[in-house]
Amino acid sequence: MRYRGSRAARAAGAGLCCALLAAGCGLLSAGGADSRPGARHTASGPPLRPVPHGKGSETADDFNGDGHPDLVLDTLLNPDDSHDDDPGIGIVYGSEHGLDPAVRRLLTPARHAAATKGVAPAVFDAEAACDLDGDGFTDLVVSTDPPYDGQGRPPVPVQILFGSPAGLTARAVKLRIPDRARFGNEWPDQPVCGDFDGDGAQDLAVTASGPRASFLRGPFTRQGAPKGAGAPLDIPGTVLAGLPAPVDVDRDGADDLLVRSGAAGRNAKGRLALGGAQGPDTAGAALPAGFGTAFGRFDGGAPVDAVVATGDRLAVRYGIGTGAPRSASVAVAGESVAAGDVTGDGRTDLVVSGGTTRPVFLPGSATGLRPDRKQPVPKPPGMPADARPAVVRLADFDDDGRADLVLRTVHGTRDTLTVHRGTATGFATDPTVTFSTAAFTE
Repeated sequence: MRYRGSRAARAAGAGLCCALLAAGCGLLSAGGADSRPGARHTASGPPLRPVPHGKGSETADDFNGDGHPDLVLDTLLNPDDSHDDDPGIGIVYGSEHGLDPAVRRLLTPARHAAATKGVAPAVFDAEAACDLDGDGFTDLVVSTDPPYDGQGRPPVPVQILFGSPAGLTARAVKLRIPDRARFGNEWPDQPVCGDFDGDGAQDLAVTASGPRASFLRGPFTRQGAPKGAGAPLDIPGTVLAGLPAPVDVDRDGADDLLVRSGAAGRNAKGRLALGGAQGPDTAGAALPAGFGTAFGRFDGGAPVDAVVATGDRLAVRYGIGTGAPRSASVAVAGESVAAGDVTGDGRTDLVVSGGTTRPVFLPGSATGLRPDRKQPVPKPPGMPADARPAVVRLADFDDDGRADLVLRTVHGTRDTLTVHRGTATGFATDPTVTFSTAAFTE
């Protein structure tokens, strides 16, 4: 769920996908035998099982409302006969034991996107997840590429897939942005979720032309219309940066928006747009130039901290929402950061990736991030020594109070995803779950 550049670039990127691997999937002990309740293992991947029906919950990323978070996979390998079409979005549903790849669904543009004049979009990218209609089932916000002849104002390329007791099953609806909330003739894009006005309902912010954003108040109808929307807001930048979870740095009850001067993957300055009764309309703290940003409480204190990956080091601002944040520079290279409480001690920890080595884990402490205690994340079993897994998600999938790490490693024309549980000292070496994105299109 991330902004990935222009529509043309995303469509071209679909052509880079390779053939699939039919990999095994299971929960195994170090000796290879099933040892946990609900353990799963087959030679070619788990057979599909029905999505458990939930009754609604307040758990983040819970599309079927059963109280367990689910995983969105926006990068899948293409089958050999796909003609480089977008393979779609994979959903792995959660259980009381964590992610269960046997309970998975593939969302494709042909089956799940809203068509325009009878034509389904070619691009289908997951961008954000939140409960937009307030029914207790998380909804998925996606970007598409509707046809456009270049005349006048372009159509809205954002669509919403609504969650349900059976998960994400229905066809998406197009996001409706009132004319009064639009500005200029650029594509409205980069949807970001958050309760930006503090009323308890999830809102959306999307870009307009220039340094402006359309603020769409929730809750949303099942036809994709917001409760309300006014004139576009001035924002301190041109790119809205989505975060795994909303952040309220000034602790006023309204979520804040991270805005950058350049697209994801570029070295750019950032700034906060503080939420309030009128939405994210107040310029907040400026952040150093960098590639990726994460928020947390790395020293366990009440104020929110921010960390920016600048490429060769980390720029940290402890207490970013206070009048006098404390600055620190951490000598750890990387361009992407993910934050979560891995050790369960109440302090936020960090995973840094994008350098020349495997991603590394940095624990939080009473004094903040501890680079002297950094350690590489586990190497997926069977991978060559130079394999560099990409961080997919850092979240508590098994509800044990510790964040788990999802890694994806591409090796030749194959890929492997592994889930490593958080422990008191870092991540467990042996994955609890191993599977391939081949499972979505077998």
